Amino acid sequence: MFLEGARWDHKKHYINNPYPKELFSDLPLVHLQPIEDRKAPTEGVYNCPLYKVESRRGTLSTTGHSTNFVMFMELTSKDQEDTWIRAGVAAFLSLRY
Repeated sequence: MFLEGARWDHKKHYINNPYPKELFSDLPLVHLQPIEDRKAPTEGVYNCPLYKVESRRGTLSTTGHSTNFVMFMELTSKDQEDTWIRAGVAAFLSLRY
């Protein structure tokens, strides 16, 4: 997976500002484990949209989401969620090259 508009800090384990002139950075391998009746955290997390391809567009499905949209990923962050929303941070499963 790849992250646009931010980078994953491998030492501190949260998203951070990207390096200069870096368009995309790698995200670590993710293991998804369902937990019944889990309480979602309200602070210290950015709900990052995950898309199949970097165009971020697709046809609108009956769920109201784009067919390119996969899910929201909770990425830990030291900054407020608004910071990453204004920066347009998103994750992608594949890039064009």
